[in-house]
Amino acid sequence: MWHQKAERVQAHILVCFLAYVLWKALGGLCQRAGLGDEPRKVFHELAQIKLTDVLLPTRNGKEIRLRCVETPTKHQRILLQNLTLRLPRRFKMNSL
Repeated sequence: MWHQKAERVQAHILVCFLAYVLWKALGGLCQRAGLGDEPRKVFHELAQIKLTDVLLPTRNGKEIRLRCVETPTKHQRILLQNLTLRLPRRFKMNSL
């Protein structure tokens, strides 16, 4: 990847480093859970869990947006349980 400015090079290196650290952390979680030390399959399975936006109209013409996490499959629930991870039911929407 070619960057024009040194700050962008440093930012790119930081993003790559953070991705590497997260990947290794997931590998450690998998290893402690007895799922092996390569998290790729676990990552792909958990990546199938989707977020859904539910839009509720109000009487005054505005909409309430609820961001909900879909219910994981049985296999995904077992993986999450083994990794001692818990999915939130909903995310709070922050306005910027």
